[in-house]
Amino acid sequence: MTSGAGTIRVLIADDQQMVRQGFTVLLNTKPDIEVVGQAVHGRDAIAKAAELAPDVVLMDIRMPELGGIEATDRITADQPGVKVLVLTTFDLDEYVYDALRAGASGFLLKDASADQLAEAVRVVAAGDALLAPGITRRLIAEFARLDGSPRAPLKQRVGELTERETEVLALIAQGLSNAEIAEHLVVAEQTVKTHVGRILVKVGLRDRTQAAIFAYESGLVRPGGR
Repeated sequence: MTSGAGTIRVLIADDQQMVRQGFTVLLNTKPDIEVVGQAVHGRDAIAKAAELAPDVVLMDIRMPELGGIEATDRITADQPGVKVLVLTTFDLDEYVYDALRAGASGFLLKDASADQLAEAVRVVAAGDALLAPGITRRLIAEFARLDGSPRAPLKQRVGELTERETEVLALIAQGLSNAEIAEHLVVAEQTVKTHVGRILVKVGLRDRTQAAIFAYESGLVRPGGR
């Protein structure tokens, strides 16, 4: 199957046939999105991602053979251009934090509407991340539940950022959008976008979700406040 110019190619990885077929039908109704394959477990997802080179993988967390977290880690390491959007039944899924750390660009509830699903795919394919304040709160809670101690090598990488970039990173970790950061700092939104881009390059991060995790793990932002 050949995608048209600008079409977002999607691979759906889920062990439930009804979920795979349902999402396939929903996404294929969108003119800018095409489901190019389905995977039944983590190992299948890795193989299909290598074979089909999708733009986005919709990845279930709990699957036989190999789970979604391990599959996400492998896919994002081997194919940096492939974005992973994690599928979960509950928004308080304890594995969400691990999936995001493994390289996922965000997560989506399986009961999302067709429009929510399509928009999530578009956002992730564009290189952004699904990082709503609710997700940020869960990241903070999970980080606090773990050892929560800053990692020295990460602290050194924070030192490579300018004072303004450090400030922007802290605001990203609080779940603020570019527009909200611009308002907070009283600067143009394009200026914020430039700062965000430089932060990701300097620290070697994939997207805003990874930046938020980095901010907590480096000790720049701490659970309960800066």
